[in-house]
Amino acid sequence: MRIEHWDESRDGPLSEAALRSRLESLGFRVSRYVYPPGTRFPPHTHTVDKIDAVLSGRFEMEMEGRRVVLEAGDMLEVPAGVVHAARVVGEEPVVSLDAVRSK
Repeated sequence: MRIEHWDESRDGPLSEAALRSRLESLGFRVSRYVYPPGTRFPPHTHTVDKIDAVLSGRFEMEMEGRRVVLEAGDMLEVPAGVVHAARVVGEEPVVSLDAVRSK
């Protein structure tokens, strides 16, 4: 499981524009989603490489037998074909940038 944390000393202040720009510079198309408390995604896969990046809230991800809670500025690589699940933790919505590898 590969997680990257936003580094203000390297990347500057965390903002939606800055996070989007970083993901796009890595060759990803980016969509913004807001998931309300209680949202769950059962185990599933994707046919493309993705990065789930969190702007705010807490997003628990399960992949390869491990669980991690992503918070603001955290980015998790989700390779194509890897089974994973997710859920919003707590009472705050999760604002997420969903990045899909551009072809």
